[in-house]
Amino acid sequence: MPADVSQRPEPLVEVQPDAPALATAVAGELLNRLADAQTEGRVPQVVLTGGTIAARVHQELARLSAGAGVDWTRVVVWWGDERFVAPDSEDRNARGAVADLLGPVGATQVHQMPSTAEAADVDAAAAAYAETLREHGSDRFDVVMLGVGPDAHVASLFPGSASLEVTDRVALGVSDSPKPPAERVSLSLDTLNRARSVWVVASGENKAAAVAASLATEGTVTDTPARGVRGEDETIWFLDTEAASLT
Repeated sequence: MPADVSQRPEPLVEVQPDAPALATAVAGELLNRLADAQTEGRVPQVVLTGGTIAARVHQELARLSAGAGVDWTRVVVWWGDERFVAPDSEDRNARGAVADLLGPVGATQVHQMPSTAEAADVDAAAAAYAETLREHGSDRFDVVMLGVGPDAHVASLFPGSASLEVTDRVALGVSDSPKPPAERVSLSLDTLNRARSVWVVASGENKAAAVAASLATEGTVTDTPARGVRGEDETIWFLDTEAASLT
């Protein structure tokens, strides 16, 4: 079984009026965290996610970075999961993040998950990413940023999946994603939990039931994987009013 995170601090919830305000709030807070880490002499390590609200956050990060005091060449960037597709596929999470954020701000320590052009199969891609993380990662991430699906999945860890029980791999290949594309690479639950801070960002009414189930007192990680990820220091759910409407 993955490590028990129930003894870590309870999640905090921050609610913004709408998606644009949510994206601005998350971007501003991340820039503050990165600047603080660099002031302390650390090279922060951040895990990015994909999705519509993540794209808005990336755009706001690029917009707000001027004058924010963050040296993006001293930020190490990872992904929580990625679709195992061709490198130029629009399905890749990294493609939008590079165009919207990492390219414009000049980030140089960017570790994308392998595409079909770089690995023979999804399991080889996961093994290669795990090796990259061992080589260039630290003992923990500063911030792990996650979206949450309407079914309460995070990264590519879906309800009822055997992937939720994996404890012997840093990253794993997923071949049976219930939403296409079926093949993905995902960090394991234990790896995602190697974080000072975990942020779950959700927007829209279609996420409200998943948010409520994930934050409920009762429930299981098997049914609601999002409840299985908590930061060592804090977990924050950044929501807009629609996503928070059932909590």
